[in-house]
Amino acid sequence: MWFTPAASLFNAWARLSVESTMLAIEAQQVIALRLVYLSLGGPSAVRESQRMAVEKAVAALEHGVRVANGASTGDMVQIYRHKVRANRSRLAKSLARPRI
Repeated sequence: MWFTPAASLFNAWARLSVESTMLAIEAQQVIALRLVYLSLGGPSAVRESQRMAVEKAVAALEHGVRVANGASTGDMVQIYRHKVRANRSRLAKSLARPRI
């Protein structure tokens, strides 16, 4: 029989590994987009840097509460991935608009 508790544990570990790797790749994409955005300067770059600082502080508090309430590592990775993907989409759209 192929399904054993060890196989189930391995599948969970493999899924967490893939999700964590994807989080790392997506976070690097956000970093690259933010570097471009900030290098363009101007008021929007100032707002982005402020937004980034606030997001990090809020995320630390939110995730601290989630961990204290028993959230799993997989849950935490999924939550972070959702936020990172939202930032990537927002930054990519913003950079695609022509600047005057």
